[in-house]
Amino acid sequence: MVKKKDKVSDNLWKNAWKRLLKNRAAVLGMVIIALIVFSAIFAPYIAPYDPIKQNILARYKPPSAKHLLGTDELGRDILSRIIYGARYSLLIGIISISLALIFGIILGVLAGYYGGLVDLLIMRVVDIMLAFPYILLAIAIVAILGPELRNAMIAISIVNIPRFARLIRSSVLSIKESEYVQAAKALGASDLRIIIKYLLPNSMAPLIVQSTLSIASAILSAAGLSFLGLGAQPPTPEWGAMLSDARSALQLAPWVVTFPGIAIMLNVLGFNLLGDGLRDALDPKLKN
Repeated sequence: MVKKKDKVSDNLWKNAWKRLLKNRAAVLGMVIIALIVFSAIFAPYIAPYDPIKQNILARYKPPSAKHLLGTDELGRDILSRIIYGARYSLLIGIISISLALIFGIILGVLAGYYGGLVDLLIMRVVDIMLAFPYILLAIAIVAILGPELRNAMIAISIVNIPRFARLIRSSVLSIKESEYVQAAKALGASDLRIIIKYLLPNSMAPLIVQSTLSIASAILSAAGLSFLGLGAQPPTPEWGAMLSDARSALQLAPWVVTFPGIAIMLNVLGFNLLGDGLRDALDPKLKN
């Protein structure tokens, strides 16, 4: 038999889903993301050419029937590189934010639930990290670890931990004083059980919204690091690296820069639209 609390929780999520589907901007965001995910999964089947195969004789060819988006300085098909680049973009965003979310939840829960010296130490470290500009801290971390896509993902994860830690801490501070949490403590429930059963489930809504928006930010940051030569290295078909390679040909072959830039813009736009829609759907009071 389903408990009454579970039924209420299911209804809340169903209502949130219905509100999300009524939001046209959020639906547009989901469509954009779905198309990017589709491209990433089926890249070998829909890409017309090998993304790293060079053809010097076909360098800087403008968009045509043979190469729909033209070719780059090494004669590589830009459309194929953009399609394969979706894999790296999504991989960077999802993995880096997932890692940041895990560590942010651990630190935020510890700080909010136990308070005292634990809270003081964790939040001072978080404050120090937040004192540095986001991109500069990421650049510093990559400079220490070395210019590589994996290290760029690690850097993006680290710089995103503070925002999740502060978010989950604020939620835990408000929820842990609730009557049902105090009742669970009185009945002898362990701290781990209280955290898993009561604190985390009731903190999911803001975490989902923040995670979606942070994926967009992570994709943009990864593109920026690759543009500076600190992320993906040649010949990886990553959108930021494609922009970096095409800087010298901006006037000669503008399509080499334009289409990867549009791909980054659409990817970030999709996650931002979905994140805004999730925020309104999970907390409809914000829309009013």
